[in-house]
Amino acid sequence: MKYRLIAIIGLLTFGFTHSQTYEVGLMIGGTNFSGDVGSTSFMNPQDYLHRSKGSLGAIFKWNRSNRHAFRFSYMRLRTFDDDLRSDSNAKISRGYRFNTEIDEFSVGIEYLFWDWDPHNHKSEFVPYLYTGPTFFLSYHHFVQGNNLVRGGRNNNFAIPMVIGAKINIGDHFVIAGEFGARYTFTDNLDGSAPREIGDNNFPEFGNANTNDWYMFAGLVLTYSFGRKPCYCNF
Repeated sequence: MKYRLIAIIGLLTFGFTHSQTYEVGLMIGGTNFSGDVGSTSFMNPQDYLHRSKGSLGAIFKWNRSNRHAFRFSYMRLRTFDDDLRSDSNAKISRGYRFNTEIDEFSVGIEYLFWDWDPHNHKSEFVPYLYTGPTFFLSYHHFVQGNNLVRGGRNNNFAIPMVIGAKINIGDHFVIAGEFGARYTFTDNLDGSAPREIGDNNFPEFGNANTNDWYMFAGLVLTYSFGRKPCYCNF
């Protein structure tokens, strides 16, 4: 019985390492913000193309079936906002601004709208959705007028809601474009809720009943490797 168990485990291990397809690659694009400072718009393309919002990351995927993949990613995100970019006269008169750097770690499931095979010699196009647990570390600089008022580190969680579309190029390369909004569990990415990091010396401002969002829009380029998968057992 012991030897049978060892043989079964060995076969499962062999099947796991030789019958799946993996992807590894880079993510590049821009990051936008929606909160208590600056503009609340997040659909204006020029907001993501600003030089201070360039973001870069690495991604790994395990294509567990032809309809979904497990996905792991790390991103270094940069964003800022300024009350002078707002449509609100009150914000323009206030004159606050900030910049934030975010280290994001995310793991979740990418769901494809229809069957897709990255090994197909013909290019195949497919849209997809992604979500999963996301943890981030952020550090912001908060400015009032021309004076740096404070900076603080914030560690928290977010829920990503990502939509994208990808196409395979040849046998090994996949390129995708995606947009994702992250709802965070903090109101302090812009420095408006200092109590969250134990700072009671600086006054809070803005709407305390709404949390901050940050968004990423960009391209994902991956290289697929591993034996052509068999999904017959899934």
